[in-house]
Amino acid sequence: MIVRIWHGFTTPENADKYEKLLYEEVWKSIEGKNIKGYRGIELLKREQTEEVEFITIMKFDGINDVKEFVGEDYTKAYVPPKAQLLLKRFDSHSQHYEHLAAVNYQ
Repeated sequence: MIVRIWHGFTTPENADKYEKLLYEEVWKSIEGKNIKGYRGIELLKREQTEEVEFITIMKFDGINDVKEFVGEDYTKAYVPPKAQLLLKRFDSHSQHYEHLAAVNYQ
């Protein structure tokens, strides 16, 4: 499994708007691509004094599934124009990792 990690930062004033945009539009558009090897997405948030950091963690079966999502330059970030308007700054590229193991406790 491939884990794709990306960072974006908003102002505190835009944080709620950005989060809402992710849930209501961006994630739905990703789901609408019907990528067979797309396994899901997670969102992390960290509030700081002058900005709010968001991290997305996406999971795919393999690199070819990531390429189906964003194209041959699979490291390129996927940041729709509406999201760019709410972000103060963001990574232009995502990092990709091979998922090796997980331990979950209930």
